Amino acid sequence: MKLMRVGEAGREKPAMLDSDGRIRDLSAHVADIGGEAISPEGLSKLQAIDPKSLPELAPGRIGACVAGTGKFICIGLNFSDHAVETGATVPPEPVIFMKATSAIVGPNDNVLIPRGSEKTDWEVELGVVIGKTAKYVSEADALDYVAGYCVSHDVSERAFQTERAGQWTKGKSCDTFGPIGPWLVTKDEIADPQNLGMWLKVNGETMQNGSSKTMVYGVAYVVSYLSQFMSLHPGDVISTGTPPGVGMGMKPPRFLKSGDVVELGIEGLGSQMQTFVADR
Repeated sequence: MKLMRVGEAGREKPAMLDSDGRIRDLSAHVADIGGEAISPEGLSKLQAIDPKSLPELAPGRIGACVAGTGKFICIGLNFSDHAVETGATVPPEPVIFMKATSAIVGPNDNVLIPRGSEKTDWEVELGVVIGKTAKYVSEADALDYVAGYCVSHDVSERAFQTERAGQWTKGKSCDTFGPIGPWLVTKDEIADPQNLGMWLKVNGETMQNGSSKTMVYGVAYVVSYLSQFMSLHPGDVISTGTPPGVGMGMKPPRFLKSGDVVELGIEGLGSQMQTFVADR
């Protein structure tokens, strides 16, 4: 299934994309796409619904593909070829940082370049949405705790992230720096999360063209690893790292400015498009 949320910000309706590309209203069946709705039992109930029996919704704004996210966890330097372009060594364990949940927006919403920013950068990433509570899970069982996958844009302000004192979080958590969606694609539709093409364009020019197969630490490992340190709950999102082609890795570096349009997508998971605008 492709689950989504449609409507103005804060008033999205839960929906399903049918096989013909029509948006079907799920609000008679679930309150939102999150929590119990994306548990194994909740997804089984939704899968039993004939999409054609659901009212059709007119196309409109698409919201973030999951609601009620308690944790937005990111994995840094998780692609071997991206580590090389940034001059970093591949870490001996996953690098973990948090992105504030207040950064989450819809896949096509405008992204705000924060005040004082001169190094706002792009990163297409595979998002993993947790479907049931995971604590001390093994790598072999880890995917049982995944509800599905989505496109995640880990927008970053590199000066805030790396040139000022402290940790990465403040360069990752600016308002609107976390577009996710357009859909939560349930895991049964993705045969192998470690073999998905990933791409990103800036003003029509391809910047990133990679694959999840070059991840250092795969989805199952990351879910298991994180669960050793914290419980993962339904609706939590893990953004698993980016392939090469980010702005700070270019010579000379290249960063986003007001008016730039970024398009990005992942094989089987859909695409996003954002216009970057100065935050006044």
